[in-house]
Amino acid sequence: MKRQLIFGIVLMLVLSSCAVVKQGEVGVKRKMGKLDDKIYTSGAVGFNPFTAVVIKVPVRTMNMEISSNLPSKEGLNVGAIISILYRIQPDKAPDIVETIGLNYEQVVINSVFRSASADVCSKFFAKDMHTAQRSVIEKEITDRMSSVLNDRGFEIEAVLLKTIQLPQGLSRAVEEKLEAEQDAQRMKFLLDREKLEAERKLVEAQGISDAQKIIAEGLSPAILQWKSIEAFKELSKSPNSKVIITDGKSPMLIDGVNGN
Repeated sequence: MKRQLIFGIVLMLVLSSCAVVKQGEVGVKRKMGKLDDKIYTSGAVGFNPFTAVVIKVPVRTMNMEISSNLPSKEGLNVGAIISILYRIQPDKAPDIVETIGLNYEQVVINSVFRSASADVCSKFFAKDMHTAQRSVIEKEITDRMSSVLNDRGFEIEAVLLKTIQLPQGLSRAVEEKLEAEQDAQRMKFLLDREKLEAERKLVEAQGISDAQKIIAEGLSPAILQWKSIEAFKELSKSPNSKVIITDGKSPMLIDGVNGN
């Protein structure tokens, strides 16, 4: 019985003195209240449970979601849901734990975002956050946050304005403007199509006129006389009796009677 008890105590001590660092994490060991500069990557990390602890810090890409009211150039507050994609530089994990702590999202990232977003969004109109300008706003906020946080060990990969809620009156005005722009584009398309069709008909008419002019210029008296002779030949081959009035230049068929 004693042996089993001793074995159980030893097993508990072994298990409690070993931490597992998963992929996408790094481990930082704190001994007697002081942080070890050594960084532990994925795998088992041994430590003395009475004097040390292993702090795990995620270094994979993290998504921090924030709901915020963004100020606009005209003084409106635009409701938005924002995603901040960031990751921690593994070699800076001990410094982050020591100087900021594990609540770094609220202590640093959230604070820097609110300051950067206020500075950037105040230069744009509210409607810009609902149009193609959104990507420009996102990039400017990302750049401002990076300039502050990169040296602290945070890499800001992207700031995404996922949901934008414009004030009701402004939202309708933006929709009407977009509809008007679409109508204008549709009208321009129709006008361009009609213009191309008119140009096509003009070219076609000019072609017909040129062809008729060429034919008229080519019908000389000699050609007309030759055509008349050809017509007489064809008439002479016909088995039907005919009455033809002619001035010797062009035949005119008056009547025809079947000779059979």
